[in-house]
Amino acid sequence: MTHGVVALRTGASFKGIVKAMREWRVSALPVLDDGGVVIGVVSEADLLPKEEYGNGDIGRYGQVQHLADVRKAQAMTAGELASAPVVTVVPDAGLAHAARIMARNKVKQLPVVGSDGTLKGIVSRSDLLKVFLRDDRDIAEEVRRDVVVRLFGTHTDAIRVEARDGVVTLAGRVHEAALIPLAARLARTVVGVECALTGPSRHPNLDPDLPDVGHARAT
Repeated sequence: MTHGVVALRTGASFKGIVKAMREWRVSALPVLDDGGVVIGVVSEADLLPKEEYGNGDIGRYGQVQHLADVRKAQAMTAGELASAPVVTVVPDAGLAHAARIMARNKVKQLPVVGSDGTLKGIVSRSDLLKVFLRDDRDIAEEVRRDVVVRLFGTHTDAIRVEARDGVVTLAGRVHEAALIPLAARLARTVVGVECALTGPSRHPNLDPDLPDVGHARAT
C-alpha cells in the first residue's frame, strides 16, 4: 500500500484533475468529501467522454444510447465525474484479497479506507507485484509464522518450510491431516505453494479408520 496519496476534493475542476494526473503520473485519483471520506474515483476513462461527446453534435438518439458518457462530458468537477459507489479495501486486507477485488472490478487502483471511510492509502497493480520481489527467506518465515504455527501450534519442528524463487514448499508429517488442505490454501495467498504435508502414520490394529496419509498439492 502507498500511504502518500494524492486525492481530489469534490469541487476540483476538470483542468485541475488533468493537471494532477499528469503531474503525479497516475491514471486515477480518489475523490474525498469535506470529511476526508472517499466518495468515488476519477480515472482517465471518466475524462475521455469530454473529448468524444463534449461538442454535443451526436444527436438525440446518440445521447440516449450514450447517456452516461454524455453526462460525463457535461461534468465540470471531480464530484460530478467520480465513478461511484467506489470499490475499496480495508488496511488489514491481504494482497491476494486486494488482487481479487481489482481483477473482478477491473480497476487499476484500489483506495484503502478505515472503518470511518476515510482514506488511508492506495493499492496499485505495482504494489501487488512487489510480493514476487521479496527475499525467499522472508517469505518462508512469514508462511511458518502465519500459517504453520497458527494451524499446527508452536511445536512444528518436523514441518519443513522452504522458499525458492517465491514458491514455498511445505513438507513433513502433521497430527491433523484434515488441516493440510487449509494450510495449502492459506500459504497460497502469499505465494505459489508445493504442499507435501502428510498425516500421521496409520496403525492398523490401533487406528482402523485412520487413513494412511493426508496429502494436498497446490501450485
